[in-house]
Amino acid sequence: MKSLTLSLAAVALALLAAIPPASAHNPSAAAIPFADHGGVQDWRAQGDHTVYFEDQQRHWYRATLMGRAFNLPFAEHIGIDAGPIGTLDRFGAIEVGGQHYPFTSFERVSGPPVKTRGK
Repeated sequence: MKSLTLSLAAVALALLAAIPPASAHNPSAAAIPFADHGGVQDWRAQGDHTVYFEDQQRHWYRATLMGRAFNLPFAEHIGIDAGPIGTLDRFGAIEVGGQHYPFTSFERVSGPPVKTRGK
């Protein structure tokens, strides 16, 4: 029985190794692992429908929200919904003022949003 369990485990690992990562199918696929345990170092809002996230390696990502989060430009804190495995990606969402806002896109970008001067 023990050798059967080990054999099944070896087959499962071999199958998982044969599956290419999501980024191999879609080069624009982006994700921040362990977002629910310190994987997100910083975030910045741009308007009421875009959020930029910085990960621990100082890479930046842009998330576009499905709807407008009117309180987002004024929020001091947001909640991050990274799903059951804790990875923030295009299936993630944020919470602002008790409202849930799913993402329509999540992509890696070259840096944070450029600050504009107020008039």
